[in-house]
Amino acid sequence: MKKAFYGAMCALALLSACSQKPAEPLSGLKPADFQSEQQGKQTDLYTLTNKNGMEVCVTNFGGRIVSIMVPDKEGNMQDAIIGYSNITDYATKPSDFGASVGRYANRLANGQITIDDVVYDLPKNNFGHCLHGGCTLEPAPMGWQNQVYDVEKVTDNQIVLVMHSPDGEAGFPGNVVAKTTYTLTDDNAIDIVWTATTDKKTVINQTNHCYFNLNGDHQMPITNHLLQLNADYYTPVDSTYMTTGEIAPVTGTPMDFTAFKEVGTEITNFDFEQLKNGNGYDHNWVLNTEGDDTQVCATLKSPVTGIVLEVYTNEPGIQFYSGNFLDGTTLGKDGKTINQRTGMCLETQKYPDTPNKSHLEGWPSATLEPGQEYYSHCVYKFSVEK
Repeated sequence: MKKAFYGAMCALALLSACSQKPAEPLSGLKPADFQSEQQGKQTDLYTLTNKNGMEVCVTNFGGRIVSIMVPDKEGNMQDAIIGYSNITDYATKPSDFGASVGRYANRLANGQITIDDVVYDLPKNNFGHCLHGGCTLEPAPMGWQNQVYDVEKVTDNQIVLVMHSPDGEAGFPGNVVAKTTYTLTDDNAIDIVWTATTDKKTVINQTNHCYFNLNGDHQMPITNHLLQLNADYYTPVDSTYMTTGEIAPVTGTPMDFTAFKEVGTEITNFDFEQLKNGNGYDHNWVLNTEGDDTQVCATLKSPVTGIVLEVYTNEPGIQFYSGNFLDGTTLGKDGKTINQRTGMCLETQKYPDTPNKSHLEGWPSATLEPGQEYYSHCVYKFSVEK
């Protein structure tokens, strides 16, 4: 009798547990809206959490971070990045929102690289240059942000995504196996590690392309954000956004963020040629941290919410892009238009066009050879200033 009663209670408990629906993400995103077949592979939405209640949602389409829920100074949870609410928009509307970009983040001059005297032609998708690995959706997806990563591992606070990139993809040499690992730590940091191997000499430069808006209201421009960059130099660009090869001091220019400064203070000072060339900020800063990923390389604050973002990296540079070309033609997660300068990027990286300028003084190498492992580390750490 006791056994029958115990068995019935166990069955009832099991039935009750099975009938409970999994809790929806704090972001309000619906996993079903990210479940689709793209390029013959399954896409989904994965939710990472930590002991503090922070939440990060990731999709394997483009290895994209879709939402970052963090507390503001009042304790309310706010989404720190802009983006879309479903896989259809990510797969059909060109964007780099939240993406793990590869093979080569940023620009390569004239869509070419030369390795051991062999010239490789790449997609010319940005003023005659190759941007973000070719990053086109049609006629076939180029650039890893528009491809489906394989999911190797998922836990409560970590996801490991794998990209198998064949020799010749988008013109780049070498069969490359690249991994992106997102870990949400208990000190409210998103720890990102990129690794890659190749069977043929190639170049690689990965980054994350989150568009941050810490205001809580994604209609509010990021021009009110306070930014500090741990960098005394930057790499100027020409009118096609291509680096000139110069490494120039920030002192006495609108490029000086060595002390906290409101992003919008000089953003439309087009008398300064570099801001005219970039239509605002779209430049690489040469970091003083020199590969030390225990030092803060960038800090961003919203005076509205008190949310603070600190960035750490082992990379030599960081691209600050102020969302100059967001144009109000698409709707974001909140159902409202994504307008100019309502998101900004802080992309840790090798300098733009490094493979074509590594012979110049001060420029790093982006070469990866067989037997070597590419390793890049970036941390986005969140806190609150009350």
